Parts: sequence; C-alpha cells; structure tokens
Amino acid sequence: MATAPAPQTTSAALELEIGGMTCASCANRIERKLNKLPGVTATVNYATEKAKVTTTSGDLDPSTLIATVEQAGYTAALPSTAADDDGGEHTRPDSELAALRQRLWVSVVLTVPVIALAMVPAWQFTYWQWASLTLAAPVIVWGAWPFHTAAWTNLRHGTATMDTLVSVGTLAALAWSIYALFWGTAGRAGMTHGFELTVSPTDGAGNIYLEVAAGVTMFVLAGRYFEKRSKRQAGAALRALLELGAKDVAVLRGGTETRIPVTQLRVGDEFVVRPGEKIATDGVITAGNSAVDASMLTGESLPVEVGEGDAVTGATVNAGGRLIVRATRVGADTQLARMAQLVEDAQSGKAQVQRLADRISGIFVPIVIAIAAMVLGGWIGAGFPLSAAFTAAVAVLIIACPCALGLATPTALLVGTGRGAQLGILIKGPEVLESTRAVDTIVLDKTGTVTTGAMTLHDVITADGVATDDVLRLAGALEHASEHPIARAIAAAAAEQTGPLPAVESFTSVNGKGVHGVIDGRAVLVGRESLLADWSLRLEGALAIAKTAAEQTGKTAVAVAWDGRVRAVLVVADTIKSTSAQAIAQFTALGLTPILLTGDNQAAADHVAAQVGITEVIAEVLPQDKLTVIADLQQRGKTVAMVGDGVNDAAALAQADLGLAMGTGTDVAIEAADITLVRGDLRSAADAIRLARKTLGTIKMNLFWAFAYNIAAIPLAALGLLNPMLAGAAMAFSSVFVVSNSLRLRGFTSHATAAPALTPDAPARSLQHA
Repeated sequence: MATAPAPQTTSAALELEIGGMTCASCANRIERKLNKLPGVTATVNYATEKAKVTTTSGDLDPSTLIATVEQAGYTAALPSTAADDDGGEHTRPDSELAALRQRLWVSVVLTVPVIALAMVPAWQFTYWQWASLTLAAPVIVWGAWPFHTAAWTNLRHGTATMDTLVSVGTLAALAWSIYALFWGTAGRAGMTHGFELTVSPTDGAGNIYLEVAAGVTMFVLAGRYFEKRSKRQAGAALRALLELGAKDVAVLRGGTETRIPVTQLRVGDEFVVRPGEKIATDGVITAGNSAVDASMLTGESLPVEVGEGDAVTGATVNAGGRLIVRATRVGADTQLARMAQLVEDAQSGKAQVQRLADRISGIFVPIVIAIAAMVLGGWIGAGFPLSAAFTAAVAVLIIACPCALGLATPTALLVGTGRGAQLGILIKGPEVLESTRAVDTIVLDKTGTVTTGAMTLHDVITADGVATDDVLRLAGALEHASEHPIARAIAAAAAEQTGPLPAVESFTSVNGKGVHGVIDGRAVLVGRESLLADWSLRLEGALAIAKTAAEQTGKTAVAVAWDGRVRAVLVVADTIKSTSAQAIAQFTALGLTPILLTGDNQAAADHVAAQVGITEVIAEVLPQDKLTVIADLQQRGKTVAMVGDGVNDAAALAQADLGLAMGTGTDVAIEAADITLVRGDLRSAADAIRLARKTLGTIKMNLFWAFAYNIAAIPLAALGLLNPMLAGAAMAFSSVFVVSNSLRLRGFTSHATAAPALTPDAPARSLQHA
C-alpha cells in the first residue's frame, strides 16, 4: 500500500506597520499575540514601528494579523507601495506628530495661567478657582488623552507604565478638585491658596489640585513630543539609500531604446547608460568603455575604469563614455538593496535602550499605586473621615506624579542639543547619549573623514632643464578637456599657478591610460606608463624613482611627456585635513583607541595613519565588509564609535554603538548615524562625545533628584502632612532645579583650537620644485 506523500512546507513573509506603541513592552506584547497564531513567527521592532511576520502554513492572511494586533490594543497596516509613497507612506507618522504638537501647544496655553494663579496669591481673584477648573479640565481630559488610552490598554493586559501613573494621578486630582469645588469648601467666594508652610493634617475639602494635574500633563506631553519627533527619523536612512537609485532606464528592445521605470527592468535586459547617468541596476558591460564614479556608494573619490565584461553596480554614475549593460540583478537582489537591508538589520539588532525613568517606573508605578491604596484603607480603618482618607491617598498619587521627571530628559536634551547645534554637532535623541559613556574605541573612515576626499596636486618633479610652469601649463591645458578627478586636480592647480591655459588640438582620451593632444605645435602626453609605452617612451632616473616613491605612500603618479621625451611626474593624492592630527590627540585624551578603516591599499592607509598619529590600521576592506569589522570589534568586548561619510559607511554607522557622520558626506550616512558633525571637522567628533557624556550626566542627575523628591515626599503625603501649597512649592522647586541644572549645559565649550601647521604631505600654496 502506497503511503501518501508528506505535505510540502512553504513559507511566506510580510511586513506590517504598527501604531500606538509607547514603550518596548508594547512591542513584546504584540509579538506574543502574533506568535500564538498557528505557524506564525513574528518580530516587532519598536524603533522602526514595524513587524516582520513569517509563516510555514503557506497562506498568510494580512487581515488576520491586523485583527490580532488590533485586539492587543494597537493599530496595524500593510506598508504603502512605491506607487503611493508620496501619498501614503509618511502621512500617518506626520499626522501623529502634528496632532501631538497641537495637543502640546493647546495644553501649554491653558496650563500656564492655571499654574500662575495657584502659585501667586496676589493674582487669586474672586472665584479664580472656577476659572482654573475651566482651563485645566480640557488639559487633564483632552490633553492627557493619549496617557488615558495607554493606561486603559495596560490595565486590560495587567501591566502598568508611566502612562498609568500620569493617568491615575491626573484624573484623581481632577476628581478630587471637582469634589472640593462642588461639595466641599473650595468653591466658595474668596477661597485662596495660602503660602503657609505649616504641616498639619487636613480633610482636603478646601483643597484643589488642578495646577498640579495640568502641569504634569503639559510637561509629560512635551517629553513625549520630543521623543516622537526623534523616532520619526528611524526609517530615513533606508529611504535615502533607495532614493540613490535611478528612477527610469533606457532599455534596448528590438534594437531601439525605450524608456521604462526601473521597477520594470528584468534580469537579462540590456540597457543604455549615457555619460553622467546613473547605472540603473547591477549588471555586466556588453559594449563600451568608461570610468564609473562609485563615490556615492563607496565614499572613495577615484573613479574605476571599466570595459566590456566588467561588472558594474546600480546607483553608481557613468563618468565617461556610452555603455550598454546587461542586468544581472534587479530589485531586492541588487547591492544597493542589500546595503539597505544591512542598515535595517543593524538598526534592528541594536539593543533598544529605554530611558532610565521608564526602567525605574516599571517598579515605581505599581508600588505608588499600592501605597495609595494602603493609605486609603489605613486611614479609613483608623477611623478618620472618608474625605481625609481620600485626600491622603490622592496626595500620594499627586506627589508621585512625574512633574520633574517630565522635565528631566527634555530640558537637558534641548539645552545640550541646542548648544551642540551652535558648535555644529547634531545629536538625534536621548538614546544616543547612553552610548557615549562606555565607548572605548573609535573607528575612522579615511576618505572624507580623516582626509578631504578631494584629489589635489601635491608635487611636480621635473627632468633636468624643464621648468615647472611649462609642465603645469601644458599638462593643465590637456587635462582641462577631461572630466576625470585626477585631470580636474591637475587642471585646477595649473590654472592657479600659471593663469589662463592654452587651447588643445586633436584631444584624445585613451581609456584607462591617459590623454594626449597637440598644444602650441607640441604633441603632449599625460597619463600612466602604459600610455608612454604606446609612444615608445619610458620613465628613467629620478623620474622613475619619484614615481615609485609616490606610489609607496599611496599617491598616484602621472607622467608628462612632449616632443618624444618624458619631462615630469605629477603626484596627485587625497589631502589630509589640517585638523585631523589634533582630533586624534583629543580622542586619545578621552580614553578612546583610534582605528583607521579604509578600502585603500595598506601602504596608502599606513602613510595617512602615520601623519595623524594613528597606530592601528584596517585597510583593503570592501564596502560591504565594514559592518563586519565593527561587529568583530564588538565581539572582542569593545564599545565602538564609528565616524564616516559615505553610503558604504551607513550600515557600519548603524551597527556601531555610536555612529557619527560627517555633515559633508552623503545623506545616507548622516541619516544612519546617531550624531552628525555639520562642519566636517574631525575635532567636532571629540566635542560631540564630550557634550553627549555631559548631557547624559545631567539627565541622570535630574532623574535622581526627581525620584529622590518623590521618595522623600510620599511618606509625608501618606501621613496627611502635605498640604496642597507645600506640595505645589515642592514640585515647583524640583522643576526649577531640573531646569537650572540643564541650563548649565549652555556653558559647554569646544576644545577645537587653531589648526596646526600643514603636514609635510599637505599641498603648499606654491608648487615650484627646487
């Protein structure tokens, strides 16, 4: 009897956009719900607000997954497609941020008068308390609505967060204030809040807590708004990566060119790439020769010569001739897409550091609620009036409400980041700061970070009897007709040194070798030794030695010849930034070990490292392997900061414990990093780490005193010894202390001083050769 074949297991995967999460525990709750479905494995990323879901059952019904998430109290939706990106992808996050901003500003406008009336007796006119109720009620109900809904969701799932404490405390304060106004003595004409600092039991019938409840709502809303605005940047690196690619392509169909969207390109299609155009996708050149500028992807400034049979990468730029390319990888299989995936994986793999206040509140909130309940029961059991018992319980909740906690992080962050902006340092959020304290290793990309990333003429070595100006005038004129970066460097230096350049006749570019032409009746060659060989010329003597010496230090040597004789060697190289050596010294002073990371050859990397004082070099690293280098350092127990500027640095910046991007680099690197250095000065990286550490220390000090105030005041409230004005004064003092402590960050100063003298290999103003 034949046995039935075992059913084949197939897998399917999709992604959901999740809304309504307020902390990492929300992500865990959604994960647990989704993973209870048969055959489903789900991972929810709180930072990117996305869920990745896979199933082995073959059919993955999005409506079932969405319904499951909604049952947990959150929202879910399929991500918008490329076709409707402009209309849908960012609408929800932007509308959420706008709604939160509107809620914050309305709360500020209504709350400030309430606090002023409560704290200044001279302003307490007849029936001022009713005006306070009119202003405060919308703040406590509508302004704090996100906290109330989150607290209700937490309650349904048997958990408690800071949202729970804010919601319970503000609603209890509002309820008791309404009781005191309508059924107690607080609503009578002429009622005032005095400034007596006496501590005595009271039945609470004449006390209102409106200013405290409205103030807590306003401050916590401010913190939530700034946190939301920071999180909004989570997916920007991926969007910037994908936007690098070409949008359409000239595909060859039946021998004719047809423009189609790049999304319609298929493996095996041949397409045309004209000079200056982006290569649409990964492929192999079937016809043509050119130089490909890969700086957007690699960060390296020197284009690569390519010809028939060579592989090319999507999003790189054709800097030379016309190419025909056969597509070998499209869509998610391309190097650009894989790089985007690396960034996303590195972001997802980071430990999501929760704020210190949230971690402590996980224990603090349930304890406070339990204390309030015990106080209520204890007072009633001791025979005190119900109003006195309820007053003591409400006082516990009010005094425990995080008024100073709501200010602790946002004020320090605002002052610290504001001061940073003045110094050209952009810190993206509070999570970044916690990474700076433990950093012990700083990895530096070479091109564009330690060096300028621009090719410059460094030296002119001439044969006997040949004038430097003659060499520059003829070579500059010839190279002026070329678009190659080395040619541009030579032409720019020649124009600056000798003035207007002569005209060129019979200009010819020889792919991968150099250029030649006729200038003032002379046949001039500028290029590699292979070009000289084509004209039966060779480097000899001092010129050959100069070429070898230049190449041993990682520079590029270009020969110049005319009238059948080699006349000079031009040395072209990237330039070390004048401030890099000083920056390395500052890193060392901060206790950091600098490491140079580059795709250049070992000789060039060692030479640059020696010039700036770096002893550890990792060279000849492929762009896609930079992330692996960072991960290896982390596995060795290092806490790694990474400084870079190219797209190829984006994944490594995301993987590093602290990512710093040079503002002169690509948008992708900037978006993937935690800190952006606007000026492109490496010394700013040292300033950024010092500022971040100082800001983090201020936040922790603020949080300590905010919690210390709560812990000290709760016993007084539980004993009924805390009247409303004393509580209000204590809260005001804690808030003033937190703000004043944060404002000290305005005095942070940069350690960047006057730039040191140029290094021996840096270009001088004059290129005259002795």
